[in-house]
Amino acid sequence: MLIEIQAAAGPAEALVARPSSGTGPFPGVILYMDAFGLRPRIEEMAQRIADWGYVVLAPNVFYRDGTVEQLAPAVDMSTQEGREAAGKAAFPRVGHLTSDKALPDIDAWVAALAGLDGVAPGPIGTTGYCMGARLAVRTATAHPAVVAACGGFHGGGLATDEPDSPHRGLGNARARFVFGHADNDRSMAPDAVARLGDALRDTGLEASNVIYTGAPHGYTMADTSAFHPEATERHFRELRALLDGTLKA
Repeated sequence: MLIEIQAAAGPAEALVARPSSGTGPFPGVILYMDAFGLRPRIEEMAQRIADWGYVVLAPNVFYRDGTVEQLAPAVDMSTQEGREAAGKAAFPRVGHLTSDKALPDIDAWVAALAGLDGVAPGPIGTTGYCMGARLAVRTATAHPAVVAACGGFHGGGLATDEPDSPHRGLGNARARFVFGHADNDRSMAPDAVARLGDALRDTGLEASNVIYTGAPHGYTMADTSAFHPEATERHFRELRALLDGTLKA
């Protein structure tokens, strides 16, 4: 179901997924979408996580640019040509979402999750995909007392030379991290993966930081030409172990 949240710059839609069975309250998880936005594939992923025993909130982080319906991909992304065309339409929105805009929104997403019916008080988890991985890390570093688990999958730009690079805030975090990087990813090259690993190690955080061999950027997105079933299932296994081990221990 879609709800409306009052975010930093106005109302924003967000998807909420709840367990199909069982009685709550349940731990909360924030899922950050990829550049292509909220759509059926993100809903499928959120529901799968919810059915592990979580309430999942997936916000439209591009609400400044339009509604979920307005920003929905207008082409078939299952072909390489279609995915590239959708990327050309979506990627400018990624650039607009600078850290100074993202951080107050993150405060709103965290507060909204805590206020949902059936969400247990206590620590939460977060997971992000592509550019959403940056938002997941920023959530963990901006709310260290709340975020106990952070996953990032085929993320880009997690460790750069920029002063606001997400990896620079890891000293503030207390979460356990799991990163599953795409192979031969221009947005997260091996040297960036190594830089991220160094930052995790230097801060003493418990973390997994690995490249999924043969998995392209966007490998979890079954509605695109980048879909890699084996890497996707590996990501789900590692994400579930992360969430269960931190939020249900």
